[in-house]
Amino acid sequence: MEATERIILALDVDSEKQALSLVEQLYDRVGVFKVGMQLYNSVGPGIVTRIIDLGGKVFVDLKFHDIPNTVAAAGRVMARLGAFMYNVHIAGGREMMPRAVESTAQEAGKLGKTPPRILGVTVLTSISNQQLRAEMKVNKDVDELVVEWALMARECGLAGVVASPREIIPLRKACGRDFLVVTPGVRPAWSATDDQKRITTPREALLSGADYLVIGRPILAAANPREAAERIIEELEG
Repeated sequence: MEATERIILALDVDSEKQALSLVEQLYDRVGVFKVGMQLYNSVGPGIVTRIIDLGGKVFVDLKFHDIPNTVAAAGRVMARLGAFMYNVHIAGGREMMPRAVESTAQEAGKLGKTPPRILGVTVLTSISNQQLRAEMKVNKDVDELVVEWALMARECGLAGVVASPREIIPLRKACGRDFLVVTPGVRPAWSATDDQKRITTPREALLSGADYLVIGRPILAAANPREAAERIIEELEG
C-alpha cells in the first residue's frame, strides 16, 4: 500500500462546503476521508455519496453500539451509501457484530457493491489506564483489554479494529497480519497532541504495523492543508 493510501483524513468540520473543499484539495493526497458524528449530524448521510462522487473513499465513523437488529439495519444503510469502512463498538458483543457483518454483506450483494469493511472500536484513545479502572471499574490495563476485544472482533468476522498506535504491536502478535489496524492518536512531531492520551508519530505507527492512520487537526488546522498532507507522506516514505 502506498503512503498516500494509508492516510485517513478526519473531516471534523460541520460545513458541507468546507468538507467538500477539503476533498477536492486532497483527494489525491489521502486514501480515505472519515465522516464522523460532527459532519454526519450536521449535513446528513448524503455527504457520504457526495464525497464518493468526487472520487473519495469514505470511512463512516459513527461507532454503532445498540441492539443487534438496530446495528444490522445501520449496516444495510452503510452498504447502500457505498461506504468503504464503518465501525461498531466491540462492547456491543458477540451477537451484534456478526449480525452487522451478515446484513452488510447481504445488502451489498443485492446492489452488486463491495461490502464496507467493518472495524471494531476498542478503547477510545482519550481513555487512560487510570480512567479505565477508576471510572469504568475495569481492572485491566488498556493494552490488555484492547487485545481481548480485538480477538473477539476477529472471531465475529470484523475486518479489523480501531486502536491507539501503542497497541499495534500486541495486536499484531495476537491477531496476525491479515487483520486491519486503523490508528487514531497519530500526530506528526510538529503538531500539538490535543486531547488524545496515547499518541505517536505517523512513521512510528507505520513501523509498528499500522495499516491506516487517522489524521485530522494536523492537516485541517494547517495554513496549507495540502502541504501538511505532503509533509506527512514524506515522513511515511522515510
